Amino acid sequence: MKLVKHLANLGYGSRKEVAWMFREGRVTDANGEVLYADDPLDHDNVRVDGEPLDPPPGLVLMLHKPAGYTCSTRDPGRIVYDLLPPRFRLRNPVLSTVGRLDRDTTGLLLMTDDGQLLHRIVSPKSKLPKVYEAELAGDLRGDEAALFASGSLLLEGESTPLLPARMDVLGPRRARLVLHEGRYHQVRRMFAATGNRVVALHRPRIGGLDLGDLPEGQWRPLGPEDLQRLFATGDA
Repeated sequence: MKLVKHLANLGYGSRKEVAWMFREGRVTDANGEVLYADDPLDHDNVRVDGEPLDPPPGLVLMLHKPAGYTCSTRDPGRIVYDLLPPRFRLRNPVLSTVGRLDRDTTGLLLMTDDGQLLHRIVSPKSKLPKVYEAELAGDLRGDEAALFASGSLLLEGESTPLLPARMDVLGPRRARLVLHEGRYHQVRRMFAATGNRVVALHRPRIGGLDLGDLPEGQWRPLGPEDLQRLFATGDA
């Protein structure tokens, strides 16, 4: 692949805009030597305005999603892409969210331009545990854990019962859930089925991967060791 096309695919601009960057001498190697559009591609050695290139295709990142952001590219309000470098929205292949968190839910959100990996993570066959911490409007009534673990709970408007889910009580109005599927607004609808309401929802972990000390609103790329942890689920 030509260097000019590689930079365009990373979102630095159209082919025409990137070609102009080369003519202006803004693309160099790590030693500051000017590069040309048809030079051999050596991703780690390329600099734009003196800065290393964004991660190459195959990017996987984790984002600590704040409340108030939607997992969309078209929502008129704030979207999770606003928390990333603007170029990331223009990448080819496209950078997509791995599943979704609703606007008011915070926590771990994965994003990738690797379609095969995305499907592996979201596939029901993966059964990756997803951990949620919920704050509720009313006190727990005491039978929620047994109901959620039964595999018989049928949400309103659906014909297939939920898979068994584990619930740990964290307080009179706080609970931790471990799910192995991802239905629409699942946690909120589960508690609604018990006559309660979720007032705050946070996802700290997917599989064996957690947010660690990543601040809210920040992101970081994931490496091979992170992906190994993701699929090494252990006991959630």
